[in-house]
Amino acid sequence: MTWEMAPPKLFPNYFAPSPGSRSRPIGNWRSVGYNSVKVKEKICLVSLGCPKNLVDSEVILGVFSKEGYPLTTDPSKAQIIIVNTCSFIQEATREAIETILSLTRYKEEGHCRLLIVSGCLPQRYGKALEKELPEVDLFIGTGAFQNLPKLLAQKQGRKSFLSGPSFLYDEKTPRILSTPAFTAYLKIAEGCSKGCTFCAVPKIRGPYRSRKLLSVLKEARRLTDQGVREIILIAQDTTAYGGDLRGGANLEKLLKGLVKIEGLRWLRILYSYPRARYFSEGLLRLMAREEKVCPYLDLPIQHIDNEILKRMGRGSREQETRSLLQKIRSFLPGVSLRSSVIVGFPGEKESHFRRLIDFVEETQFDHLGAFKYSSEEGTPASRFPDPVPEDVKEERLRNLMEVQRKISFKKYRGLVGKIQEVLVEGLDSERGTLRGRLRTQAPEIDGCVFLKGKAQPGDLVKTRIISALPYDLIGRIEKLIP
Repeated sequence: MTWEMAPPKLFPNYFAPSPGSRSRPIGNWRSVGYNSVKVKEKICLVSLGCPKNLVDSEVILGVFSKEGYPLTTDPSKAQIIIVNTCSFIQEATREAIETILSLTRYKEEGHCRLLIVSGCLPQRYGKALEKELPEVDLFIGTGAFQNLPKLLAQKQGRKSFLSGPSFLYDEKTPRILSTPAFTAYLKIAEGCSKGCTFCAVPKIRGPYRSRKLLSVLKEARRLTDQGVREIILIAQDTTAYGGDLRGGANLEKLLKGLVKIEGLRWLRILYSYPRARYFSEGLLRLMAREEKVCPYLDLPIQHIDNEILKRMGRGSREQETRSLLQKIRSFLPGVSLRSSVIVGFPGEKESHFRRLIDFVEETQFDHLGAFKYSSEEGTPASRFPDPVPEDVKEERLRNLMEVQRKISFKKYRGLVGKIQEVLVEGLDSERGTLRGRLRTQAPEIDGCVFLKGKAQPGDLVKTRIISALPYDLIGRIEKLIP
C-alpha cells in the first residue's frame, strides 16, 4: 500500500451528473455567471496524486472553461494536453515522467499542439526539466497554474513559469468537479510550515496559508446547492487551520459553520497533524454531538519510536501520541482512526521497527497506510547516514501490512449483522454490484461496501452487513434514508 498515491485520472464527467444522481451541473463556474466566449482548442487534463492535487486540477479545468476552451477526456482529440503532476516522493515523480512520456505520442501523431506539465514536478525540479523533457512545451509550477489561459494567450518565449508557491484559491475561483456528483473535496489551506526532515512539501507548496473562514463556508454552500452530500476537508494539515489568520479562526469554528449548511449530510476531515494542542475539548465535543461530522480522523503519525521521530523532525513524541489517541477515543468512543507510517527511515533498527509493529497491534487502527522511506533530493533526511537496505524496507512493509490486514479483518467481522448507513457510489465494474461507503470509510484510500439491492448513486441507505473481507464489506440494502 502506498500512502496518498492514486492512478492517473482522466476526468470522466465534466458537465453531466453521475447516472441516477440528482441533476446538477458539474462545475461551480456555471453558478457564478461566467460569460461564454468563442470556442477554442480542446483541453485534455490528466491528474496525478492525492486529493489536494486533484482540487488544483479542478481549478485548471475551471479557468480554461471560463475562457471558453472545450474539454475532452480523450487525449487523441485534444490540441492541448495538460498533466498536473505530483512529486511528493520518488514513486510519484517516476509515475509523472512515465505519464508525460506516454502522452508525447499524441504530439508525434500531429493532433496535439501543446503538451503542458503543471504542478509539483516543475515546481520541485525547475528549469532542469527543460533539458530532461524537451518534448514538453510548457512547465507551470504550483504558483502559476491558475494563469495558464493568460500565459497561452500571451505566447511568451519562455518554457518555464515557476513563481513562488503563493496561490490560494477562494470561493470565486472557477472550478469544475471531477468527483461523483454527491462528493467533493474542499481545500481549506495550502502549504506547510512544519519541518519534517523527509518531506519536500514546504519547498513545493510554500508555507502554510489558511483560506478565510467565510470563503470556505461560501464554497461549501455552493457545493451543497449543486447536490453535494459529502464534503471532505483537506489541506497539508487540516488541524492547523486558521492559526495564521486574524480573528481566532480555527477548525472548530469552521466545523460549527459547516454543520449548519442545509443539504450537507456527511462532513469528513483528512490529514490531521497528531499534536495534542490541535485537538481541544471543544473540537472533540463538537465532533461527538454533530451527526454530520463523520466519526473519522486521519492522523499520520509516521512512526512511534522517539529516536526515529526526532530524526524525522516530527514535533510529537510517543507519549503525546498515546495520550492524544486516548483523549480522542474518550470523547469519540466509536471513532474510526486512520494513520500512515514510514518504514525503513535512515537509522531505523529492527528494535525501532518492532516498537512500531507493537504499537500498531496495540492501537488497532481501523485503517493504516504505509510506505517505504524514499530519499528525497533536497531534504535533510536525504543526507542522513545509516540507510536501510531496500530488501529490508520491503520486508518490513510486508510484515507491517500483514499485521494491519488481520486488524482490519477482525474489525470488519465485528460489523457483520449490524445495520450501517452507507453512501451509494455506483456500480462496481469488476463485481457487477453496487458499491458504497460507510461514514468511517473515505473514498479511494479506505475500503468500501459491496451492496446487494437497488439504489441510485448518491443515495444514503440503511444496510445490513452480511459478510466481511480484509479491507471491504458486503451488505444488503434494507431501506432508503430520506
